[in-house]
Amino acid sequence: MNELKGACIFGQSGGPTSVINASAYGVIDTALKTPCITRILGAEHGIKGILSDRLFDLGREDPTELRLLKYTPSSALGSCRYKIADPDADSTDYQRILDIFKKYDVRYFFYNGGNDSMDTCNKISKYMQKVGYECRIMGVPKTIDNDLYGTDHCPGYGSAAKYIATTCMEVYQDARVYDTGMICIIEIMGRHAGWLAGASALASAYGAGPDLIYLPETDFDMDRFLADVERVYREKRTCMVAVSEGIHYADGTFVSEAKTEATDGFGHAQLGGLAPLLASIVKQKTGAKVRGIELSLLQRCGAHLASETDIEEAFMAGKAAVENAANGITDRMIGFERGVRDGKYFCKTRLFELSAVANAEKKVPREWINAQGNGVEKAFIDYALPLIQGEPKLPKLDSLPRFAKLSKILAK
Repeated sequence: MNELKGACIFGQSGGPTSVINASAYGVIDTALKTPCITRILGAEHGIKGILSDRLFDLGREDPTELRLLKYTPSSALGSCRYKIADPDADSTDYQRILDIFKKYDVRYFFYNGGNDSMDTCNKISKYMQKVGYECRIMGVPKTIDNDLYGTDHCPGYGSAAKYIATTCMEVYQDARVYDTGMICIIEIMGRHAGWLAGASALASAYGAGPDLIYLPETDFDMDRFLADVERVYREKRTCMVAVSEGIHYADGTFVSEAKTEATDGFGHAQLGGLAPLLASIVKQKTGAKVRGIELSLLQRCGAHLASETDIEEAFMAGKAAVENAANGITDRMIGFERGVRDGKYFCKTRLFELSAVANAEKKVPREWINAQGNGVEKAFIDYALPLIQGEPKLPKLDSLPRFAKLSKILAK
C-alpha cells in the first residue's frame, strides 16, 4: 500500500437517486475502517460546501444513523448544480478548494455524481496535480439516466427502472377499468439518453406495459406518432405510450413545450410539460379520452421500490473508491463491468479515467431500438432485467420508512 495519511472529503452532486446514500455509506463506512484516512468530512451541497467551508464531521455521527443511509433516498448531505470554470480561464474556485484542503489536511476527495460531477472531479484532480498538491481523487458514479461513459450501468438506474416498470404495470391496470377506452401518455426522465423510458418495456415484456415507446436516440415525427397511436387505439380501444422527456424533431429541437424556459447550472434545458402537450394533440386528433402523466421526481426518489441489486452495487462503488484511493490510485471513476457466473448475472468494479468520463454520454444502442423507432428490442430487456432484482428489507417505524437523520455537526 502506498500510504498517504490525511483527511477525506465526500460530496454529492447533481440529481438525487434512491440509492445515492448507499454509495455515501460505502465511502463513509470504508473510510472509518481505513487507517490512513484520519478524518471523514462531508461537504454540504457538494462542491459549494467546500467553497463555503461548510463541512460536516461525519466521524461524529451516530453509527446507527449512518447505517440507515443505505436505505435513505435523495442526497443526505445536500446536492448542487454548480459548474466550476476552466482553471486556465479562472482559477479562483480552485485556489479556494486548495486552501480548504490544506486547512483540513485533506488528502482524499470522493465526489458522487453523474456526467457534470465527473467533469468537476476531473478538473479538480488535474488542478491538484498541476500545483503539486498530493490528493487522491476518485469519482463515485450516480445517475438514474444511466448515461455515464464506460461503465456498464450506473447506481440509481436499476431502482428507477424498477419504479418505472412497476408504475407502468399499475397504470396499465387502471387504464383498462372502463368500457369507454383511454389513451395514456407517460412522460419519463431522460434528456439525451432513453435508458429510463426504455425501462418501461420491462412492463410490456410481462404483459402490462406501454404499446409504444419513444426515445431521444431516434428523431421524433409527430405525424408518424399520431398514426401509431391511432392504429393501436383502433385495435385495442386503449393505448399506453411511454416517452422520454428529451424526444426531439429531426432538427434537434425538443418536442417539449417547456424547452426554452430555463436551464440548470450547467446550461442544460429544464424539460417538462411533454405529456400534457402530447395528450392535448392526441385528444384533438382522435377525440378519445387522454391522460398525460409525468413521473417527475417520483422515479428518482422511490426507495420503497428500490432494487436490492442496485443498493448493494451502489455501496460497492463507494467502498471501492476508498479502497483504490488508499492503495495509491487517483484520477479515476469507479465503474461497473457485468459478467455471468454459474449462469447468473454478476457485477464487478472497474476503473475509468476521469478525463474520459467527463461530459461524455452513453446512449441506448440503435440496434436495441426497433426499426420503427417506437419500441425496444429484447436485448434491452436482457440488459435491464438483472439490474432491478431483489427486495430490500427497508427499516420502518409504524409501517412508514425510517430514514437516516444526520446530526450534521460542522467541522472545526
